[in-house]
Amino acid sequence: MLTEPIQAVAIRTEKRVCEVAWFDDLCGGDTAYLGTIDPARRSDYAHCADIMKTADRLGFQNILLPTSYVVGQEVLPFAGAMAPQVKNISMLTAIRTGEIHPPMLARHLATLDHMLEGRLTINIINSDLPGLKEDHEMRYKRCEEVIEILKQAWTQERIEFEGDIYGKISLPAGPVKPYQQNGGPLLYFGGISPGSKEVCAKYCDVFLMWPEPEDSIYETMQDMSERAARHGRTIDFGLRIHVIVRETEEEARAYTKTLMSKFDAEVAEHLKHRTQDSKSAGVLRQDEFRKQADPDDFIEPMLWTGIGRARSGCGGAIVGTPDQILEKMHRYMDMGIRAFILSGYPLIDECELFGKHLLPHLPNVKLSVEQGRTPATTPSTPLTTGIFT
Repeated sequence: MLTEPIQAVAIRTEKRVCEVAWFDDLCGGDTAYLGTIDPARRSDYAHCADIMKTADRLGFQNILLPTSYVVGQEVLPFAGAMAPQVKNISMLTAIRTGEIHPPMLARHLATLDHMLEGRLTINIINSDLPGLKEDHEMRYKRCEEVIEILKQAWTQERIEFEGDIYGKISLPAGPVKPYQQNGGPLLYFGGISPGSKEVCAKYCDVFLMWPEPEDSIYETMQDMSERAARHGRTIDFGLRIHVIVRETEEEARAYTKTLMSKFDAEVAEHLKHRTQDSKSAGVLRQDEFRKQADPDDFIEPMLWTGIGRARSGCGGAIVGTPDQILEKMHRYMDMGIRAFILSGYPLIDECELFGKHLLPHLPNVKLSVEQGRTPATTPSTPLTTGIFT
């Protein structure tokens, strides 16, 4: 954990604010006990709709709709079906680049943006297409080309593109204009390989990270700020993390034991490796950090990594009382983190608890395109709250 006084990294959003998002179970992982399959919480349309409606009612600003070729719901049809059913929440729709021809992807997303009246954000996924094992460099190039075509479609009168993957594309952009006319939806991106980092630094708005010790997170943020600066840009930062909040610390830590009380290592291994990211650099990195944990799987105060034994992707949780979790989130904000994508097991129960105990006490502001579509010429003013002293 960081103990020395530091300054926040260069970021788009200078104030201590945060966009608080919840997670929807489109990929079939909701459960009351880790390492088990929960038949009462199937990833069907009705259950996923209930999760989103709960987050909307409680006041979460955004909700992540993940993508994966597993039993569950497909992102864009689900988002379109839910758009008329929610009032305020944005949808962070995960898009694996390469699955849809880019001009048509731009059209899909623009239509959804109009349905949501601008409450759309995009999580760009750079991974192998389902069933394929692809060259890394080709994937980075494809991801860049898709983003370039999306940006042209959303900001120019015509798409005039020529690249190695998609060749030459010449189309009028009128049919793909989004509701958000000042650049289109914000682009969120995660990935710790050098190629992934460069894609985000050059094109995207929010760099997403998974749970790690604070000093490791801060080191990554410094690296990303420097990469973005080389492209004349600043970016915001986000953290995808689970949360367990209870009235006492003892109750919160005891719940980690409850979650693991029916853990089946064989089932957990199957569940963890059914997704395509189970061997990604980010997941392997989290596995390495978990080796440093104490016998209860804590790698620093309030950061529990036992979840990584049972699922791929985000494998850690903030565990504690409302005051402890609020302090931890303030520390993250003062490092420069602006977006929090949270979840807990089971998803609806923990959404209600976080909404009751913490959401009213956070400085919640929706991240928006108005914050910095124009490349910054000077770094953001560092925060000086002194929380790291």
